[in-house]
Amino acid sequence: MLLSVLLEFAPNVGIGYGIAALGAGLAAVGAGIGIGRIGGDAMQAMARQPDAINDLRSNMILMAALVEGAAFFAMVVGLLVIFVK
Repeated sequence: MLLSVLLEFAPNVGIGYGIAALGAGLAAVGAGIGIGRIGGDAMQAMARQPDAINDLRSNMILMAALVEGAAFFAMVVGLLVIFVK
């Protein structure tokens, strides 16, 4: 189904634009899933070991920033494909 939608719009827009949008969208979905898992697992770890909350919080923020950085990089690459010719 996804391939048929991409091929339907390919003559009008160009396949590079569709692939760039698809890549940026997948990166955003992956970042959302990753940050959700990081937060959920950190909450479980904090519930199990309340005395380690400060260490867990700092590690959680660091990992979330790394995941968000990868999503931001994918967004920039997608925008470059669209606007730079």
